[in-house]
Amino acid sequence: DTPTADEQAPDPTSPSTTDMEETEEMTEESAASGEGLFEIVQAESEVRFILDELLGGNPKTVIGVTDQVAGQIEVNFETPGDSRVGTILINARTLKTDSGNRNRMINNEILDTEDYEFIEFTPASIIGMPDTITMGQPFTFSITGDLTIRSITNSVTFEVTVTPESETRISGS
Repeated sequence: DTPTADEQAPDPTSPSTTDMEETEEMTEESAASGEGLFEIVQAESEVRFILDELLGGNPKTVIGVTDQVAGQIEVNFETPGDSRVGTILINARTLKTDSGNRNRMINNEILDTEDYEFIEFTPASIIGMPDTITMGQPFTFSITGDLTIRSITNSVTFEVTVTPESETRISGS
């Protein structure tokens, strides 16, 4: 999904489907309060960027992808507004497009992944959580936070759609 127009810099990360499973570190306190701690499953997740470029005078849309994304979300099934999202990290070195030359340019010149390996999204607020969560029923909300790329930080807002599949598995984009 795409950040809002308030963003100052282009957004190189646009998450697509992300599956999360409950982590083994879920505390007894969390379980008793109706909360579940979920972790991004890399093998079932993707982060991507989309950009337009002129290549040999011809316009081209470029898509870069990686599954090297990590993060956690704590869902409070009883009081959804009390849910929390942790920092999301994306390994910028693993972003791949359809061209090795473009990948080298992105890594070396654009993202400088030698010095800045990770892209980081630090959530600040969750807006629009539903009053109740029903298993199998998707819901939409917004997450606003700071997106840091190459030590440059901009405030961004992502529109999120989540489907609670069970008390131990959620998926979303």
